Amino acid sequence: MQTTFTENQLKDPGTQRANEILRACVHCGFCTATCPTYQVLGDELDSPRGRIYQIKDMLENERVPDEKTVKHVDRCLSCLACMTTCPSGVHYMHLVDHAREYIENNYKRPFSDRALRWILAQILPYPMRFRLALLGAKLGRPFRFLMPDARLRAMLDMAPKSIPPVSRNDDPQSFAPMADKKMRVALMTGCAQKALNTDINDATIRLLTRLGCEVVVAEGAGCCGALTHHMGKTKESHATAAKNIKAWCAEMDGEGLDAIVINTSGCGTTVKDYGHMFRNVALAADAARVSGIAMDVSEVLMKLDLPQGDDKQTVVAYHAACSLQHGQQIKTFPKDLLKKAGYTVVEPADSHLCCGSAGTYNLMQPEISGKLKERKVRALEAKNPDIIVAGNIGCMMQIGSATEVPIVHTVELLDWATGGPQPRALTEPGKRAPEIPILR
Repeated sequence: MQTTFTENQLKDPGTQRANEILRACVHCGFCTATCPTYQVLGDELDSPRGRIYQIKDMLENERVPDEKTVKHVDRCLSCLACMTTCPSGVHYMHLVDHAREYIENNYKRPFSDRALRWILAQILPYPMRFRLALLGAKLGRPFRFLMPDARLRAMLDMAPKSIPPVSRNDDPQSFAPMADKKMRVALMTGCAQKALNTDINDATIRLLTRLGCEVVVAEGAGCCGALTHHMGKTKESHATAAKNIKAWCAEMDGEGLDAIVINTSGCGTTVKDYGHMFRNVALAADAARVSGIAMDVSEVLMKLDLPQGDDKQTVVAYHAACSLQHGQQIKTFPKDLLKKAGYTVVEPADSHLCCGSAGTYNLMQPEISGKLKERKVRALEAKNPDIIVAGNIGCMMQIGSATEVPIVHTVELLDWATGGPQPRALTEPGKRAPEIPILR
């Protein structure tokens, strides 16, 4: 694609990167075949190619974003399926992230939009605030019909049936390996996941220590910054990301780390991009160090000696989170691990398409998100699975809200298969869920 940025414009690092990406695009349109919003809406402007044209026009002309452009950029899930299918290697993620930052800095949204985005940015990255918000949503759910805005109704619907108690395993500490030590790793405990489902981190710690890892929860680490980053709120996202970089570098420079383990794939995609996000600031070198050892939990488990399991006569439908299969290009590891543990793994049709969760997308674009959720659930249920498994808490919440098939995280099934407790989601109706021991 030909661009006409001036030398002065290209002095801005974000614009310079956008120019590189735009020039790589050859207008082929392969991306439209795998774009979920184009599949649902059928509008070229809601395809990656259409958004690229709009972003190019906005950035080249340095114009104030108009409502139409903002609408179509906002509708992008950032699922990154377009990057997987693009034959030219167009790095759409960096382009749309820069566009969102530009829009955030140059476009005045309607008050209701600004208020909603501010609320989400002030609540979701903070586990205790999020817990209180979930409690408020549970109390407000009976009055859902009074809410005039579909986004507010979606926020009420997000609250789980029960809010788990705080897990003390998420506190800064170290867990000794239960077998011969093979690795020393830091576990990213995250933010929203700590409020929605504490079993995932607990299962991860049990599984990794069982397989010979010393697991560290670093002092000062928290939200990865993805939620605010994808809203274009660069200052907020970089502030939280910087805390992680400093916390993990302190461990790397202390007793050392072999990996930073991330069990929420949306966070993993962002942490692996820290080197790019901080490329022009003082933290650049440390950010690159962190990105260099950041791994999805499935990547780490592939390096460890997961025992071969007996055939469990259990059919597991594997949902490939977009941030894992497209953002991190990890496609087979979770399935390989589940098969090795003894599960029968099946995949739904169109497994490359997003479930509609996409961070805060299901809250800000509930109509499109709902259509994608229905499509994904139908495809999963068509496989008649005993269990649905995923590697991302957002996907688990999205899919779990529309199916009776129990849904669990990959590590919960692997933990169970290697001696851990049965995941709570699999307990029989009316049966008390097993107590998950504190690991301290």
